[in-house]
Amino acid sequence: MKIGTRKFGEIQIDENKILSMPEGLPGFPGFEKFVMLEDPKTAPFCWFQSVEAPNLALVIMDPKIFKPDYTIDLEKIIQDLGWGGIKKKDILVYVVVNILEREEDRQITANLMGPLVINSKNNQAVQVVISESDYPCQYDILEPEKSE
Repeated sequence: MKIGTRKFGEIQIDENKILSMPEGLPGFPGFEKFVMLEDPKTAPFCWFQSVEAPNLALVIMDPKIFKPDYTIDLEKIIQDLGWGGIKKKDILVYVVVNILEREEDRQITANLMGPLVINSKNNQAVQVVISESDYPCQYDILEPEKSE
């Protein structure tokens, strides 16, 4: 299947890799189909690309890369989503990253309060909001002490 993308132009994707977000993506109603795109040139960053809208693409990454002690209650999330029988190893967790470049500096923040949780067995994804957490929605990856 061919899709248009903001970063890579028109590309061919495997339809079996399309992630369904039945609840949609907060802030982007009506968009429920996404695909994760990886590019060695931008690693460890990935792209969470809408299949339905070429200009809708979020930068995401594994939070363990910059915050090894990052944890969320996967058991509760799995239960709340009705993903019974799924193993933790089949769940992927990513966070949305914002990159702000100004003339004098660059700031890269990650939303630790709203991780993307992906069930690799049924290709469903959801962005959960962890309200009872001390994690910020703008964790400074380059200067973590500012976020603590």
